Amino acid sequence: MTRGFSLIELLVVVAIMAVLASIGFPLTELAHRRSQEEELRRSLREIRSGLDAYKRAADAGLVARPVGGSGYPPTLQALVDGVPNAQLPMAGKLFFLRRLPRDPMAPGTIANAADTWGLRSYDSSFADPQAGRDVFDVYSRSAGLGLDGSPYREW
Repeated sequence: MTRGFSLIELLVVVAIMAVLASIGFPLTELAHRRSQEEELRRSLREIRSGLDAYKRAADAGLVARPVGGSGYPPTLQALVDGVPNAQLPMAGKLFFLRRLPRDPMAPGTIANAADTWGLRSYDSSFADPQAGRDVFDVYSRSAGLGLDGSPYREW
């Protein structure tokens, strides 16, 4: 008598493995999307905290504000590059971010992290964000919807 598996037994095992794999793949896609959304939330929070810190420093007189300026940075890169301390010039620059995070929903073909974000100036409305003389807020340029059904652009 020979020992081994019959062709039927092998086909049953392969069919069971296919069913288990078909259950697992959507779960891994969902987990990946959740991690991307969490990274988007974290990145937005980090940039917005830097923008708020810059505004507080401008209101306190630590950052030179142009006449008629809002007190927000002219570019996102200014948060990383730093600005001279207006009250203590010998103290060096004030930095608000170590690095600029990129939008995790943006295509990988965009090399510069600042180019992955949509910019809203102080003068533009929330409903129709436009870039301008300063950076009041950032948003994702992705047209996708989050797992909760809200557009990424509105986060």
